[in-house]
Amino acid sequence: MYNSPVETLSPEALAFLERQRIARLATVDESGQPHALPICFAVLGGRICTVIDQKPKRGQPGSLRRVRNILANPRVCLVSDEYHEDWSRLAWLQIRGRASLLQEPHDRGAALEALRARYPQYRQMHLDDAPIIAIEPERIVMWTAAGRA
Repeated sequence: MYNSPVETLSPEALAFLERQRIARLATVDESGQPHALPICFAVLGGRICTVIDQKPKRGQPGSLRRVRNILANPRVCLVSDEYHEDWSRLAWLQIRGRASLLQEPHDRGAALEALRARYPQYRQMHLDDAPIIAIEPERIVMWTAAGRA
């Protein structure tokens, strides 16, 4: 089951994150090389979950760089933002924390259910055996140009 996150999402941060369709996940390998990519995600029990889905990939799901990096170094950074030409409406949310691969059937099932509820495309994909990454927030930073979420 989930451990309590070191830092929890405030209602404002959660509302901001729920409005976003994608985020960028940054991992680091054992030699310190960063790797960032856009992800689909769902918030579940204070954690941010993402699945290695069936969109075209280079290699098998379990051997992808993000998975290898998390196994070597679980520290990650997740960023989601809102961009507007009117810069008084800019905003972003950064979550630094530790990532892990979900193993427990109950946790995996709950994560897939939340992801499928958020992204209808996932309802057509076979994801039962796919790696699922869960990020436990340790530090949350939110910034808005207007000073509001």
